[in-house]
Amino acid sequence: MIIRNVVSTDYYTLSPLINEWWGGRDMSGMLPKLFFNHFNNTSFVAVDKDMIIGFLIGFLSQSHPEEAYIHFVGVHPNYRKQRVGESLYQAFFEEIRNENRSKVRCITSPVNRTSIAYHTKIGFSIEAGDKIVDGISVQSNYDGPGQDRVLFMKELT
Repeated sequence: MIIRNVVSTDYYTLSPLINEWWGGRDMSGMLPKLFFNHFNNTSFVAVDKDMIIGFLIGFLSQSHPEEAYIHFVGVHPNYRKQRVGESLYQAFFEEIRNENRSKVRCITSPVNRTSIAYHTKIGFSIEAGDKIVDGISVQSNYDGPGQDRVLFMKELT
């Protein structure tokens, strides 16, 4: 497996796969081409035998100079539990350390229990929200009415 920065043309490979990787959920709108054009230095793909098997799209915060943000991460279903995600996160952490950033933020939906478990396992803490859903602190209406989100933060050392 090779981890490399995304290039613009990776969009055309990944965009048709996103909904499939998410079991038919309509997720492709979460990954517009602008991320592949403007955040190459902080976004990565995992490649195995010339096939993209995972990706992490992240960027440096323009508003908070000590922070970076992970927008979207995905791993091909046949490659899960093979440390693809871990390798992508490590590449991102290394890059943002090089940019003198010490905090990473990301979010997920409260129904995405796999994402919540994964992020807490790799050292992200759940930030206090304004309500509890199934024992998890969430920020209500974070992405609009009825769009509650779990907010994560990780301090890099």
